[in-house]
Amino acid sequence: MAVIWRDEHARSLAERYGVTAGSDEASPLWLEMRPEGLVLGGDECTYGHPISVDFVGGKAAHRRRFGGGRGQLVARACGLTKGVTPSIVDATAGLGRDAFVLASLGARVLMVERVGAIAALLDDGLARARGADDPDVAAIATRMQLACGDSTRHLADIVAAQAFDARVVHLDPMFPHREKSALVKKEMRVFQALVGADDDAPRLLEAALDVATHRVVVKRPKGAAPIAGPAPNHVIEEKNSRYDVYVHRSLKRSE
Repeated sequence: MAVIWRDEHARSLAERYGVTAGSDEASPLWLEMRPEGLVLGGDECTYGHPISVDFVGGKAAHRRRFGGGRGQLVARACGLTKGVTPSIVDATAGLGRDAFVLASLGARVLMVERVGAIAALLDDGLARARGADDPDVAAIATRMQLACGDSTRHLADIVAAQAFDARVVHLDPMFPHREKSALVKKEMRVFQALVGADDDAPRLLEAALDVATHRVVVKRPKGAAPIAGPAPNHVIEEKNSRYDVYVHRSLKRSE
């Protein structure tokens, strides 16, 4: 889907990530630079409030301070334990929330996002975090890097181009579309409008298994079947979600 831009700052970021521009009549979604940063929005009745990436305040700041550290589900799944801090490819970066948590715990993280408009939001969020007055946030952002590309098709090439040590690959595929669109979070409707049918999870898992040197972790809704393909070696589960973990070899302190 084409995404329009409303100002030159938004246009510069959009063009950097290959966002296709449309006219006001051709696209319901738009990018705009506001004082708080770049936002992506559309009709609020359909898509809710405009979305942005904020690593400095809001939910990111709260989770960094009170989220539970290495006891969090995503941290345990990715193998962050005492003395072990692997480098991690977040191959389905989205708005970068899990990537920021992992980086806040000391990991180097490569975010890979295939949707150009979302990559533009991530770029803007990273830039603001790296220039933040809070030195802790700025330091976390330096451990994060961004690449725009399709992980299902080009993950190995993206990782090689970034010269990144892909010990762990983290995947959070879009959940299957529900029949009743009213049940889908409005934020997720933006992703669905930009991505369309997201039925390539088996190919994404295959690509991740080829690239990761140590493990692949896949976030799934609790009760959902594993992605078609090899069976996970083990599962880490909490109340509403779980991680399927595919292990090539153990993560060790000496590595």
